[in-house]
Amino acid sequence: MVSYFYFRPFFVWLSQRDPTGARIGPPPDLPSLLLHNRIVYIGMPLVPAVTELVIAELLYLNYESTTDPITMYINSSGTTTAGGQAVGFETEAFAIADVMKYVRPPVHTVALGQAFGAAAMLLSQGKRGYRFALPNATILLNQPRSQARGQASDIAIKAREVAHNRRTTCELIAAACGKPVSTVMEDCSRVKYLQPEEAVEYGLIDEVIDNKKWAIAAKPPSFMSQL
Repeated sequence: MVSYFYFRPFFVWLSQRDPTGARIGPPPDLPSLLLHNRIVYIGMPLVPAVTELVIAELLYLNYESTTDPITMYINSSGTTTAGGQAVGFETEAFAIADVMKYVRPPVHTVALGQAFGAAAMLLSQGKRGYRFALPNATILLNQPRSQARGQASDIAIKAREVAHNRRTTCELIAAACGKPVSTVMEDCSRVKYLQPEEAVEYGLIDEVIDNKKWAIAAKPPSFMSQL
C-alpha cells in the first residue's frame, strides 16, 4: 500500500541535521519535492491506497499553511480502469472531495491526460475560477458501475448503494457547474466525453491552460537553494 512510508525518506531527511544545523542524508524523492511545493498529483485510479495518500497530503499541507493554495493535478480514470472495469468505490472520491472542502487553503485543480468519472467530479470541486485543463486532456462523465456478486438480495442492496452514489456524484458536479441535478444525471446516464473547451462550456472547469501564457518557470524548488 502507498502510505506514510512512501514519504518516510522525506520526513527522515527533514529531521537529520549535522552539528552546524545543515540537513544531512540523501535528498528527498520526487513526490516529496512536489509535496513540498504544495502539489498533489493523482495519477492512478481512485483505489483506497491512493485515497489514503491524497488525503494525508491535503491534511499535511493544511497544517503547513492555511492560506497558500494547493495545486492538484489529475490524470486518473476514476474508480474504473481505462477499459471500464470497476476497481474502486465512489466513496473514495467522496472522501477526497470532502477533504478538499475541509482544508482551509484553496485547492486548484488541473486536468491532464484523462479525468474520467469520479476524477472528473474531483476536477470540478476545485476553487471556482481556478479549475483548469491542459489543451489535450479528456474529461468523461459516466455513472458508477456495480461490483455486486452473490445472492439476489445482496445485489439489490448494492444496487441501491450504487444509485445513491450516482446521485451524490451528480449533485456534487451539478453544484460545481451551476446546472440542475436532473441535467447532470441525464448526461451521466451514458458516456459523455468532453474536450477542454466543452468542459469550460459545461462548467466543469474555468479555463484551458495556454502553454505560452501559463508556462511553468524553470526554477528549482524553493528549498533546494538552501541545501
